[in-house]
Amino acid sequence: MILRQRTHWLKMLFIWKGSVLKKIIAQLFIITIFSVAVFYFNGKIYDYKVKLNPTVFTLIGLALAIFMGFCNTASYDRFWEGRKLWGLLVIETRSLTRQILSFIPNVSKEEKQEIVKLISAFCWSLNYQLRDKSETKPIQHLLSEEQFRQIQGKKFIPNIILGFISDWLNEQNKKGNIDTIVLTSMNHQLNQFSNISGGCERIYNTPLPFAYSVLLHRTVYLYCFWLPFGLLDSLDWMMPLIVLLISYTFIALDAIIQEIGEPFGEEENDLALNSICRTIEFSIFEQAEIPQGELKKPDSYFVD
Repeated sequence: MILRQRTHWLKMLFIWKGSVLKKIIAQLFIITIFSVAVFYFNGKIYDYKVKLNPTVFTLIGLALAIFMGFCNTASYDRFWEGRKLWGLLVIETRSLTRQILSFIPNVSKEEKQEIVKLISAFCWSLNYQLRDKSETKPIQHLLSEEQFRQIQGKKFIPNIILGFISDWLNEQNKKGNIDTIVLTSMNHQLNQFSNISGGCERIYNTPLPFAYSVLLHRTVYLYCFWLPFGLLDSLDWMMPLIVLLISYTFIALDAIIQEIGEPFGEEENDLALNSICRTIEFSIFEQAEIPQGELKKPDSYFVD
């Protein structure tokens, strides 16, 4: 994710990082060359002069803009829902950590710290699951040897880690270290973890309907390639520049819709899951007085 304040208007014109321009520059180049060719041949295909009324493109452009607005809203809803779920995870992890540290007497500080590490392991494993990373080495230091062995080859590792935490809470309840009321409250926190995990999986497993993406993609490119014929007679030599500007607007928005519609990826405008996990780990480790280094802030505008 790119996090930066709006800069001077002139600098904004030349910002590269975080822009989708690098994804679509080849398409824009092809459309520009095509527009120049249309201008050079005066809109003729062999001996036939292609005459298109600019009014037609106004009507099509209006309909296309409305449809793109709908798709953009749908994509951003997915992005924002994903961010709200991870924001809720930040709150719930701190709340559960507080309850473990405050409401469970007769349990050593070291044992509580091990459970806090499991909470962090849940967040990281959910991150890796949503990003299709099957490796478990990065969370090995947060688990015991037996726990690490049990997650090998498993697909839904966050659920297994929740099971580790639940088993520990039940064990403490049997020992009399947690009363029923506190146990019920903590189980509610674990249910919230499960709801968050399920909500993220729902977003991940249910992309925007493919028919929408295909229709939008086809319409945008057909519009852009036919546009030079409609603007040639009215704009003359300025036509390729105007076509480039209009094409950039539509094609860039199409690319943005596709990018933010999958919010858990690792592109520049996706959610900064690694940064959120580091924040969660730092805050709950700080609560549990687990030794750790400084919370690293990004040294650039990019947060992963």
